Amino acid sequence: MLQRLIASNLAAQSAEQVSLAAVPIVAVLLLGASAAETGLLGAAQTLPFLLLSVPAGLLADRVARRRLMVGAEILRAMALAVLPLLAWAGVLSLVALAVIGFLAATATVVYSVTAPALVPSLVPRAGLAQANARLELARSVAFAAGPAVAGALVAWTGAPLAFATAASLSCVAAVCLNGLPPGRPDPAVVRPSPWAALVEGAQFAWRHETIRPILLTSVCWNTAWFVLQSIYALYAVQRLGFDAAQIGLSLGLYGAGMIVGAMLAGRVARQVRFGTLIAIGPIASVAASAVLALTVVGPAWLAYVAFFMFGAGPILWTISSTTLRQAVTPQAMLGRVSALVMMASFGARPVASVLGGAVASAAGLEAAVLLSLALFVVQAGMILASPIPRLQALPT
Repeated sequence: MLQRLIASNLAAQSAEQVSLAAVPIVAVLLLGASAAETGLLGAAQTLPFLLLSVPAGLLADRVARRRLMVGAEILRAMALAVLPLLAWAGVLSLVALAVIGFLAATATVVYSVTAPALVPSLVPRAGLAQANARLELARSVAFAAGPAVAGALVAWTGAPLAFATAASLSCVAAVCLNGLPPGRPDPAVVRPSPWAALVEGAQFAWRHETIRPILLTSVCWNTAWFVLQSIYALYAVQRLGFDAAQIGLSLGLYGAGMIVGAMLAGRVARQVRFGTLIAIGPIASVAASAVLALTVVGPAWLAYVAFFMFGAGPILWTISSTTLRQAVTPQAMLGRVSALVMMASFGARPVASVLGGAVASAAGLEAAVLLSLALFVVQAGMILASPIPRLQALPT
């Protein structure tokens, strides 16, 4: 059963990464987008994380989770299938990229909120960490291959084939979910009203001594990351001299780092205490951001090193913090808590994208890179100041 979810996750994440990487490359190289425009485009692609995470979480705790995930992938496939038609017709525009990017991201939100809530129904509690590591390994492969594929397709064939490939991958993700249990909520559990359910989940997450610092660190990490992502394509072209294929390669090395980190996660977990495992990601992010900041005055190839580091370290955070959240959250509340964490952290993305574009427009691309570094330092300080690094093992 888990293998089907892993295969679906690989296809879904690949679809997201191909489209997510292709959009800014097309915007900068084919449509001549400015820093402010790429920032607004990034905001449109990430706004659903802020607006729709909570509704998706409420649905995930009330309806069959498999059906919800299948519907999300069909929506993404239909949205992305429109972009090749617009490109072939010669009417592709920034507005079209923004609108369809919003719809595709809506599907990502629904799938990403629901999948972690489905995992505990597929494996026993003792197997959560291993299951999450396998799922993250599949996601890492997508992060490694997706941007590189997108960059190569845009460089060799233009925009249509990149978006058609992403749409096809979403169809594969939906098919792979066949055979999984529906993941229906327990009918014996009394369901509060949507507002009461939201308040219940928010109170649980905020009052919990380990979920709250994870939530706050995630908010700051995503703010730093999307300040960087909003301007990276333009920075890579104008300051580093990269073409589409090189941008895709650098982003692909982020995924390669994730693969290495996911493969080593089990070995690292046996060598350090659980709290230390969680803290490694935020600390590694500071180091990676510092290396990227050196490209302001140093060689461009440091960007490849930085993105590999961004993948290898934070993936340990993703695996361990997800496992912690699944272990301490009641099953009937997993969808809401996952949604609230996603809304708070990923919801920072549109704000960060606009901020990155605004800072780059006002003070230069280099200033946005340095702002990202400062924010990464803050997020590391948040987790280090919490009780989490002192955890010896997964709490019961």
